[in-house]
Amino acid sequence: MNIPRKLIALLLSALMLLPTRAQAVSGTPEYLTAEGNLPTVPLDIATSAGSAVLLDASGQTVRTLWEQNADKRRGPASTTKIMTALIAAERMPLSAKITVTKEAVGVEGSSVYLTEGEVFTLEELLCCTLLESANDAAVAVAIAVGGSIEDFAAMMNEKCAELDLVDTHFTNPHGLDDDAHYTTARELGIIAAAALENEALRKIFSTYKMTVAAPDGGVRLLINHNRLLRSIEGCIGVKTGYTKSNGRCLVSAAERDGLRIIAVTLDDGNDWHDHTMMLEAGFEAYERVELCEYTNITLPEIDVTNGEQSRVRTAVTDSVFVTLPKSGAKIECKIDSISSLPAPLSRGQGVGEVIFTCGGKEIARVSLVTAYAAAKKKEKGFWDRLFG
Repeated sequence: MNIPRKLIALLLSALMLLPTRAQAVSGTPEYLTAEGNLPTVPLDIATSAGSAVLLDASGQTVRTLWEQNADKRRGPASTTKIMTALIAAERMPLSAKITVTKEAVGVEGSSVYLTEGEVFTLEELLCCTLLESANDAAVAVAIAVGGSIEDFAAMMNEKCAELDLVDTHFTNPHGLDDDAHYTTARELGIIAAAALENEALRKIFSTYKMTVAAPDGGVRLLINHNRLLRSIEGCIGVKTGYTKSNGRCLVSAAERDGLRIIAVTLDDGNDWHDHTMMLEAGFEAYERVELCEYTNITLPEIDVTNGEQSRVRTAVTDSVFVTLPKSGAKIECKIDSISSLPAPLSRGQGVGEVIFTCGGKEIARVSLVTAYAAAKKKEKGFWDRLFG
């Protein structure tokens, strides 16, 4: 059956005029939100830790969901290596070849027993550093990237300033005890959130087992010390740590349905249990939602004067994702838009904003644009005016 072209065009025009739910035209996956204006709910959590915190790291702003002495300065032990890996990955290609120097041989504590003159890629040394918590590998990385332990520590502290951390200071890349080497549970979580944004590091953090070369021609087997990788759904890392004076330290993270949660405990003798409880409590209480869908808004249409069609639909430029309690949150939205425009209109032409609020405070806003173009009505020719 042949359908006349004019009928097809008429049907398409009719579809364009139907009301529409919000739809992003740019495909941007994230939108900044104000941390303090989003609702939280009490979490039934009790840990054995000296300090602990549970963070939402799903978006561009790290948000605290629960805390316990989260701002008390403590030694981070080997969780220091999260920052070591972040600095190295930002300053040097993971494929870069690194020759082990004598300074990296025989370093105190956990080790993969590097020998002087061995050659590895940066990625391989980071795997040794993060999976086996090897202090010798951390030193090899620091010297390759910074030239010396002291200069690398300066880079670590520069990064702290960049992340607006005020209670963190590093003196080494491995976390062995030093009175001037400290952080807090909250700020360590912020460092972990930054490191997890790096796709290559995220892959290493979540790797359970791998091998690297050994000097005898064999291989070194690396097994991740983080047992949560095999027991927590969606676990993506991050790092264990221990010294006698600092106790057991752990940073863990998991991701489910777009919600990324980070748990941090410092000086916690029952950290595996506590992190399981903390992460599950977070996922039970919160979800990641897209605000336009959550509020079920219907976007307006714009009247078109002197156009081929009388109205055009609108769309939002960005998808606005936020973390909200599953128990429900009252989110309101206000649409501030132009009601009428003269043709011609281009697709994506700005016509207003959608503003989202919670408790009377703004949490996000997104631009409202035309969803498609609208041509100017053609002027009638002589014969059309004569007979039309």
